[in-house]
Amino acid sequence: MDEPVERVDDQDQVLTVVDRGEAIRRGWLHRVATTVCRDQQGRVLVYRRPENLSRFPGHHEVMFGGAVDVGESYEQAAARELVEELGVHVPVRFLFKFLCQGAISPYWLGVHEAVITGEVTPDPQEVAWHGWLTEAELRDAVRQWRFVPDGQEAFARYLTHRHGLPRMPGTLGR
Repeated sequence: MDEPVERVDDQDQVLTVVDRGEAIRRGWLHRVATTVCRDQQGRVLVYRRPENLSRFPGHHEVMFGGAVDVGESYEQAAARELVEELGVHVPVRFLFKFLCQGAISPYWLGVHEAVITGEVTPDPQEVAWHGWLTEAELRDAVRQWRFVPDGQEAFARYLTHRHGLPRMPGTLGR
């Protein structure tokens, strides 16, 4: 297997271990962990995906993350992904999970938050550009830039969770 993941059911209970590529092709549920990164001023770290990626090349994103490894918790995966993608070792706080239908395939998505106080060193294979935006600047950016749809849904849910506002799908909480 290239990337083993735990296939789970609609209650997020482990069924077996499968290859992530096969899980995506067959639409099998698996787990993904993602994190919204903020700085001490409350700004959100936004990035653009490289043009050479197979999924959503050149799209912007607010969620850092990836597949949960076999035997790994959502929190462990979220922290690992921040090290891999941004070169930062920071605590992550689990907020919630939901069954994301996904633009490519369905999966359980664990959403976390982290506060980054130092410099980030993004992996150029994962991050072509990055910048810190206020929520108002991010709302403007969503109107102008292409964003990964799953990340938009997750971030809208994150804002609802954070601010207790009614969620409007695909709007980043506008």
